[in-house]
Amino acid sequence: MKIQNSALFQEMQSMALEAGRSNQVNKLPTQAQPTSSAQFGDLLSDALNTVNGLQADAKQKVVAVEMGDRNVSLADAMIASQKSSVAFEATVQVRNKLVEAYKEIMNMPV
Repeated sequence: MKIQNSALFQEMQSMALEAGRSNQVNKLPTQAQPTSSAQFGDLLSDALNTVNGLQADAKQKVVAVEMGDRNVSLADAMIASQKSSVAFEATVQVRNKLVEAYKEIMNMPV
C-alpha cells in the first residue's frame, strides 16, 4: 500500500516537473507515447482500488470493535479509519485538480 502511494506520488511529481519544464521552454513534444495514457489510467485505477481497500478495511475493523472482537483494538480501528480518510481526501484533491485542468484546457482558444 505504501509502495503504491509513493509510486503514484513520484509519478505525479515527475509529471509536474515535466509540465513546468515544457512551459518554460515553449517547445512541442516530438512524439506522444500512447502507453503514457494507459500508464496514467492504470495508476489512477490502482490508487482508487487502494482507497477502496482502505475504506473496506476500516469499516471491517470498526464493525469488529463494535461487536466486541478482542482481536481488533480500538486503536487499530481508529488508525485504519484515519488512513482511509486521508487517502479519500487525497483522492478528492487529485480529482479536483484534474477537473480544474480539464476546464482550463477546454477554455483554451483553438
